[in-house]
Amino acid sequence: MNFISEIFGYPLGYIMQGCYYLTHNYALSLLLFTLVTKVLLFPLAVKQQKSTAQMAVFQPKITEIQKKFANDKKKQQDEMMKLYSDYGYNPAGGCLPMLIQFPILFGLIDVIYKPLTHIIRIPSDVITKGIEIAKELPGITVNSINPQVSLISAVQTSPDAFGKIFSAGQMTKIQEINFSFFGLDLSQMPQLAFNAALLIPILAGLSMILSSVCSMKFSGSGQAMAAGAGGNTSKFMLYGMSIFSAVFAFQVPMGVGLYWIFQNVILIGQSYLLNRIYNPKKLAVAYEEKMKAVQESKKKKVKIEVEDKKTGSKKVVEKTLSEKEINRLRLAKARELDAKKYGDINEDPQEK
Repeated sequence: MNFISEIFGYPLGYIMQGCYYLTHNYALSLLLFTLVTKVLLFPLAVKQQKSTAQMAVFQPKITEIQKKFANDKKKQQDEMMKLYSDYGYNPAGGCLPMLIQFPILFGLIDVIYKPLTHIIRIPSDVITKGIEIAKELPGITVNSINPQVSLISAVQTSPDAFGKIFSAGQMTKIQEINFSFFGLDLSQMPQLAFNAALLIPILAGLSMILSSVCSMKFSGSGQAMAAGAGGNTSKFMLYGMSIFSAVFAFQVPMGVGLYWIFQNVILIGQSYLLNRIYNPKKLAVAYEEKMKAVQESKKKKVKIEVEDKKTGSKKVVEKTLSEKEINRLRLAKARELDAKKYGDINEDPQEK
């Protein structure tokens, strides 16, 4: 995972570096970085929104095939492939945006956790030496999850201890990093005490709940939390992950927790915007109309023989029928011919 994080973190780090040099404040650079990355990833969110709406239209047909051919897996698979081919539907299309976002997410985490690597561009071996020195200093606690932020705090507190490993320019840049945010030091970990820092973990958990609820509401998937085992599982995942986020926010510097809050708030806005531009219900209607158009295009004009109910005579008329209806007529005609054929054979012995 470190390899993936570094690959995607390296280019994203330049974005974070640019955001910091524009704002000269770590909290503001986090906010700007979150906005920029969400804008860059917005096309993937749009694709995911469209895929979700398309899946909602196709799901009844997929379920119908699964029930109809429950005992014949090969036939079931063949019918599924025919369905996908007929309507140009790719079931993996909704997974692709999510798969792309996973490695990017690791890259984002790498950028947030490693400001010395991505903002100041200090070599990793130099940073490692600095962390080892910080661990030996009295009154300094190096966080194992986010050691670079702890190192920055140590350099700002005891600069003389690091004069031999960092250059004068690097020391100046490290000491200029501003972790202040409304009186909070974002390089420090929040404590379970009644103070302003306690708001970071609490807001991290609450903002995640609000973000998830808004996302489900705007995407039309809120009904998934209805009564039943599935609904209970969804609720457990929603509140369980939110509690986990709040608890984990106590284990990392407040800057990381603040990033989660920014991200959740921006996700709420993104969900609202996606709903306004790409409304799931309107998308579903559009996909249904597209499916009907495909069905109509597959219909053919055929000549069939029908019986006039008034006169009893038969006449040939031209009708527009679907492939399914044509196959049904062919089957009926074949049965009629078989009945005549075998009926003649059965009658021969009696006639003789």
